Amino acid sequence: MADTHRADYRSRMPMNRIHQWLCASERWADAVERQFLPWALAGVELGDEVLEIGPGYGATTRVLLTRTAALTALETDAALADRLARQLDGRARVVHGDGTAMPFADGSFTGVSCFTMLHHVPSPALQDRLFVEALRVLQPGGIFAGADSMPSLGFRLLHVFDTMVLVDPAALPQRLAAAGYVDIAVEAAPRRAFKFRARKPTRRATVDHGGDVAHGKAG
Repeated sequence: MADTHRADYRSRMPMNRIHQWLCASERWADAVERQFLPWALAGVELGDEVLEIGPGYGATTRVLLTRTAALTALETDAALADRLARQLDGRARVVHGDGTAMPFADGSFTGVSCFTMLHHVPSPALQDRLFVEALRVLQPGGIFAGADSMPSLGFRLLHVFDTMVLVDPAALPQRLAAAGYVDIAVEAAPRRAFKFRARKPTRRATVDHGGDVAHGKAG
């Protein structure tokens, strides 16, 4: 069953043509650099060895390159992984692989990130598996951070024929706590997006299955 789920995850990731055009556009890249990433990562320190899950066309990847010494991008779509590797030309390590079964050793990264990709993972169970895998590859004390979209008519129209399994930000702290994270915070901007951060416990820490949610407007 697990292998079937992973195959499903890989096969259902492609986006419709309008969605592909938008994600590859200079307009989106500019918005990511000037607004989205500064908001999503405000106050977050990912460290010197960072993993990005699901970079897609690489708009977020190119910004992350300026924020860390070493960046690895894990992309489930082989064609997108090859495209991104060519574009980055050695500035980051691009790996073709599955975010729900990552090809990395335990504790490989100081920080793990994912941006506007969780809703492309085709079930809550696989999303939860991705959270567990992100925890596994983090070093103790490392940060898992990211952001994803809130539902709207325009967002739903953009995702016609796409996989779209939206994450409820109100439920996300409990899901991250169940995966083993501590110091969980989620901030939701109504009708726009939400961002989150959580920490892997240190070896001496006791896992606290709580989490707090801060609701506010994105800045």
